[in-house]
Order: sequence, then C-alpha cells, then structure tokens
Amino acid sequence: MIERDDLAVLDRADPLAGMRDRFVLPDRVIYLDGNSLGALPKATPTRVGRVVSHEWGESLIRAWAEHDWISMPLRIGEKIGRLIGAAPQSTVVADSTSVNLFKLVSAALTLQSERKVILTEAGNFPTDLYIAHGLATLLGRGHSIQAVDDPVAALGPEVAVLMLTHVNYRTGAMHDVGAVTRAAHALGALVVWDLSHSVGAVPLQLAADDVDFAVGCGYKYLNGGPGAPAFLSVAPRLQAALRMPLTGWLGHAEPFAFDPDYRPAEGIARAIVGTPPVLSLAALEVGVDLLTEVPMAALRGKSLRLTGLVMDLIAQECAGCGFELLTPREPKRRGSQVSFSHPDSYAIMQALIARGVIGDFRAPDVLRLGLAPLYLRFVDIWDAVAVLRAVISSGEWREARFAMRRSVT
Repeated sequence: MIERDDLAVLDRADPLAGMRDRFVLPDRVIYLDGNSLGALPKATPTRVGRVVSHEWGESLIRAWAEHDWISMPLRIGEKIGRLIGAAPQSTVVADSTSVNLFKLVSAALTLQSERKVILTEAGNFPTDLYIAHGLATLLGRGHSIQAVDDPVAALGPEVAVLMLTHVNYRTGAMHDVGAVTRAAHALGALVVWDLSHSVGAVPLQLAADDVDFAVGCGYKYLNGGPGAPAFLSVAPRLQAALRMPLTGWLGHAEPFAFDPDYRPAEGIARAIVGTPPVLSLAALEVGVDLLTEVPMAALRGKSLRLTGLVMDLIAQECAGCGFELLTPREPKRRGSQVSFSHPDSYAIMQALIARGVIGDFRAPDVLRLGLAPLYLRFVDIWDAVAVLRAVISSGEWREARFAMRRSVT
C-alpha cells in the first residue's frame, strides 16, 4: 500500500528537488503535460527581455556580430548534441520538427537512389506520416511510404529509409535505438529518428548507436517555450554527401558573399536554411542550459520512478474504473509518460483540468500524463491520483461542460 508520506520521503531525498524552484509553476496546479509543452524556466523572461531591450534595442543590426546572434543555431545545437549523445559538430537548431524531417528524409532518399520505400510504423505521429506521404508524392518515380505494425520485421532490400519516433506519442512505448538502427543498417537502410518525446527525458547515445539522422522539437522536455525551434542531427560520416532539398542562404559556404550560385557550407551548417529566430532561440537556450546541469542518469532514474508510481497508484486507487494501461511496465521499454485508454478519457481529462491537474487527451480514447522529472514532485503523483479518484467516484466528469470537444485537445 503506497501512502502519501512515503512519497514525501522520496521528495526529501530527491537530488533533483532543487530544480523545481527554477521553474514558474502556478499554485494549486499539478502539471502533467510536460511532454506537450514544458514549464517556463524562471530565467527565460529575463534572458529574452535582455535580448529585446539591450541586444536588439541598443545594438540593433550590430547585434548579429556583437552578441553573436549568427552562431546561435550551431552553439545551441552543440549543447543539444551533448544531451542526445551526438558527435561534436553534428547537431544544429533550425526550423520546425516537420520541416527538419522533410529535409532529412529527402536527403536520405537522395543517398539511397536505388531504393524507393520509406518504411515507418502505423502508430507514428501523424505529422511524420504526412511529411513522408507528401515527400513520396512530390518525388514520384516509384517512391512510396509503408506504415506497418512491425517495421523492423518489414525491412527488406527495397527500403531506403526507416523513419521512426523513439517514444510513441500515444502510448509512451520506446524503441531500442541501437538495436533497431543495427537491424536497418544490416539490410542497407538508413534511419531517421524523431526524438521529440525523448530528448531531455530519456538517455540517448546517437554516436555510440551509429544513428544516421535525428530530429526533435524544443518545446517539450527542453522547456524552450511554445513553438520553440527544433533541431536536427546528422552523423559526421554522412555530412559531406548531404544534399539538402532546401538550400537557403545561411546554408551557403559564404552567406555574406551573396553569391548567386549555391555552394553548401561545410558540415552540419548546410542544414541551416533561413535567418535564425533570435528571440525563440534565446528562450530555448535557457531550457537547454538547465538540462545540461543535471546528470542524465539521475533524470532517467527519477522519470522511471515517477512513471512507475503513476501505474501503481492508479491500479491501487482506481481499480475497476475502466482504465487500461497502454504504456509498457518494463522500464527499458517506456519513455517519461504514462497513458491509459478509457471510453470517457476526454471528459475525465477535462474534469481533471478543471480541478488543477493538467494532463492531456489523444484521440480516440487516450488519457496521457507526461512526467517531467526536472520539476515534478513525487507527492504530486499522489495528489493527482487522489483527484482522479474523486472525479471518478463523484461522477462529475459526466457534466455536460466536460463533453464538448475543444479545438486543441
């Protein structure tokens, strides 16, 4: 039997407990949606304000050189590269996850000119599927996308690119990056990983796992703010042959030569397209810097304990209430979220949010709880499940106000 006092003991012994004070967290709110939008670091408003008032306001155009705005995509990319275990000079911040996915899948297909299939899993994040479908249609010439339940088993000589999300957005189930990448390489396929639901919460070792390509977003566990820029990473062994489908001026070897003929920059810099979004990059860097202060082993250890507690407490407190666990119980197979299916997930989640427990819903019936170890306490899990039990037992989720679907779920 798990008691709240047991979790208070864990909080007192938590080596990451002090990180909570580095974030803005509203009173009487338990935030379980860090896998959709990370919380606001307290240092972010000051940092962005300084960029606006001092760097932009006083230096004006000179700030590109005086405050080194021009190198922000590479500088912040290098920090993210360390978080994901990438080789030096292989990661850059640019564009959105979707745009970066388009760029890298296209580049991978160019390297695999004799193969035509983009292979993925049927439950992949929809935008990844949309990008792949759109790219296959754009290229024509026999290119196609195959979305299957077991993509590793479906690998074959016709597969050019295996495109997977590391942690599934609905279930929280996690692939073994190293094993999957090795299996793809053994059959001649390149792999593009979407790390959006794992970067900043799950240990990654892209260089050691010989990962070809990776993308990820900056607004979830990296706490970069709404719509924060994304990143992409390319193994050094592939960079010299990398042909990007979007060849913008800042990916040029000499951007300020204003040469009408495109010549790609050396290395990962050729993946940059347009002018860096300086204000957004400044906010993202604050979130990234916070994560670089924390040992990933400690972060992962706390994440696994939090996710395990959610599973155990809902089984303890809400047995017989219709919640079906979707997230794997095996630690090495789950990310930093826990998902349940329930026929009334949407209304239940809206009732929870009304009581200050913020998680989210994913169609058709998934109640999803994202657990950010940097700022979540163990007692928050107890309190959140207590609210869930009260919502279910009182039947308040049946109120009409919780049934109407909003445009953002």
